[in-house]
Amino acid sequence: MSGIYDRVCEALHDTQSSLYQRVENVVYGLIVLSISLFAQELYWGREGEVGEFLGRLDVWILWIFVVEYLLRLLTWRPEEVDFYELSVGERVWHHLLGRVRFVFSPMMLVDHMTVHAVVPLFRGLRALRLLRLLKKQTGRRAHNPVASIATTIEENALAYGFGLSVFAVIAIVGGLSLYLVEHQDNPSVSTIADGIWWAVVTLTTVGFGDIAPVTGLGRLVGGILMICGMGTLALTAGIVGQTLMQSVLTLREEQFRMNPVVNHIVICGYEAGNHMLLDALSHEIDVNKRMVVVFAPGERPEGLPPDFRWISGNPIKDSELEKVRLKYAETVIIVGSRDVLPHQADATTILTAFTVRRYLSMHPAAHPRKRPVYIVAEVLDVENLEHARAAGVDEVIETTRIGFSMVAHAVHFPGMAKVMSSLASSDGQSIFVGCIPSNIALPATWLDVSQALQTVKVLAIGLRDVDTGHDRLQPDPSTQVTAEHQVVYLATGQILPTA
Repeated sequence: MSGIYDRVCEALHDTQSSLYQRVENVVYGLIVLSISLFAQELYWGREGEVGEFLGRLDVWILWIFVVEYLLRLLTWRPEEVDFYELSVGERVWHHLLGRVRFVFSPMMLVDHMTVHAVVPLFRGLRALRLLRLLKKQTGRRAHNPVASIATTIEENALAYGFGLSVFAVIAIVGGLSLYLVEHQDNPSVSTIADGIWWAVVTLTTVGFGDIAPVTGLGRLVGGILMICGMGTLALTAGIVGQTLMQSVLTLREEQFRMNPVVNHIVICGYEAGNHMLLDALSHEIDVNKRMVVVFAPGERPEGLPPDFRWISGNPIKDSELEKVRLKYAETVIIVGSRDVLPHQADATTILTAFTVRRYLSMHPAAHPRKRPVYIVAEVLDVENLEHARAAGVDEVIETTRIGFSMVAHAVHFPGMAKVMSSLASSDGQSIFVGCIPSNIALPATWLDVSQALQTVKVLAIGLRDVDTGHDRLQPDPSTQVTAEHQVVYLATGQILPTA
């Protein structure tokens, strides 16, 4: 018998076992069949031999649900029983208390309501079983919104219980008060149940009007109950709004995870001063066509422009990178923090780069990419430059050294800092990299290539080797330029093709 009991427990409670999955699939199929039979009865009725057979089949399925519910309840084992050294009486108490808690868990509460469908009057309740279908995971890493909401309710059971208790106490006291005051003068209030029904309708501000106070004291009770109703509604709205907010935010993140967006830019880290980076990105790319996702802890900042998507999460946690569809991104930008010391900020940047590279190696895209994810990171301390490159950063921006170099250069050559700032800005002349136009015959000397490019308003200042990525500024005029080179040039915009 113990072997049979263990198999039943495995089938109904061990979510990791194959037997549990098979039983769940059977239950899902019966739910769909039960709803289909109910719809068939509503539209076509149950006449003739076929109708009688479908009716009996419907009843059998409903009783299978009842048996499954009872078995699930009877085989439930509270954790306290295996955790504590208990006497026989204490074990019985924990078994009873644990089953009561289990019955009032969100999904079991749905099952509890639907088993009443065996009573013909409550057959419509079987439609609630459709909620159980939403428990089924659609993918290995898919987020389950129903499970998220159910978990939120379980974690805040005390708050919900308090709100319902306040409502129940006020409804009972108000209903009893009206019954005691008016049951002799008001024919609509002949029982205590009538008084409680009136109190519930009044508290919820529905106001059917089927029962109304007729005495002065009864109207006073009604007025007090109306005021209490406003308070209980505010209390309920506050509890629900506060506790379910995180679930709503999770669902919004899940919407992005399920979105087929690709080729987007992910910015890891955001602080108040980062708006300048976002402004620069807006000048460099069309954010209406290329999605930019800001990925950082906390809620969306008020000053974040609406063109940028905000996803709350921690970039150094491998489990959260799926939120931003990282394996389908084009570029990852890692921004250093100004709220901590430079070496601490760089340590976080390097750890983020390691995490991103590890995640990408462990979770490849569904289809081969034409180009791997390109990582650009900001380093505040020049000593951490090589560490960032070792972490897998493709391009490291030494913001602090660049800024100090411009300051020092401006001391010896006044006004040059303004010139270099304009080159780094996207508003005017800037530096670009592009392919050599096809109308220039190659191979050719650097002198010939640079002169030919002047006709299209391009000032060539260097060469880039496509294979190695090495740049040479102002090479010797006789340097041979081949198809394996790209041109580093100065212009008002991107003029030469990039590929």
